Amino acid sequence: MTTSIIIWIIQLLLVPALSPLLVGITRKIKAKLQNRQGASCFQPYRDLWKLFHKNEVMSEDASVIFRFAPYVVFAVTLAIAAGIPLLSSIPIFTGDFLTLIYMLALGTFFLALSGIDTGGAFSGFGSSREMLVASLTEAGLVLSLFALALAAKSTNMGDMATTVSGLSSIAYLPIALAFISFFISLLAESARYPFDNPSTHLELTMIHEAMILEYSGKRLAMMEWASANKYLIFAFLGANLFFPWGLAGTLAPFAIIGSIILSFIKASILAVIVAVIEGSFAKWRLFRLPKLLAGSFILSLIAILLII
Repeated sequence: MTTSIIIWIIQLLLVPALSPLLVGITRKIKAKLQNRQGASCFQPYRDLWKLFHKNEVMSEDASVIFRFAPYVVFAVTLAIAAGIPLLSSIPIFTGDFLTLIYMLALGTFFLALSGIDTGGAFSGFGSSREMLVASLTEAGLVLSLFALALAAKSTNMGDMATTVSGLSSIAYLPIALAFISFFISLLAESARYPFDNPSTHLELTMIHEAMILEYSGKRLAMMEWASANKYLIFAFLGANLFFPWGLAGTLAPFAIIGSIILSFIKASILAVIVAVIEGSFAKWRLFRLPKLLAGSFILSLIAILLII
């Protein structure tokens, strides 16, 4: 119990502290690929600081749901951050991947609900599109993590990371397929290409930005920060569940520091891949996305069959 509390405290502080930096790294690399200078990697911190000091403008039709949704969505990302294998592969009792899935669904529900609460046209269709993508993404995401749970014979993410780190190269093949499925889910859940354009305000293409279009000031900062947290959480999950080498087995200070540095390096490599995809592909039409998500689902099924 004491070990779990220590891990909770460190990860609750670490994830929101590092998440804007990962977003900034992704934007910087994308700008370089497009022959632009781009803003500093620390620009997201400045943006959040600016938004927290701005006044809010709120619709007269906004209910209590719209007012409290940013705090709920942000709190959900912190609750998820407490249970992921970031510091070490030591199992903690909140690290069950099924809990992760339910918490993600809860955050998505309140995010979509806040979008339709004010009755705006753009935020309404953004919420509709978000629920469509989320419902199609869930199967591939759940089964990609279930493949790891099947290999580990445990749904605890710490046990899953420990098991994967000891697999042979041949036994790792289905895990690699599950990772491809998970990476597609990462792009969908974090509103990245080809599913969404995180930097657009064009009404016909935006999904996530449409849902938070009515927000401003502190509540917009909370939504943007929660989105960055979610992106970092998925990057850490991809890095430390499918490539868990280097995770600390104890809570020794030097082991923890080394694990944090290595985990962020692996997450940054995934951010580089995301940036390359964003710099190389255009956003797909909405009705092409189910085919890609169906491919994610099929890859997860193949991984499960190979493990069985």
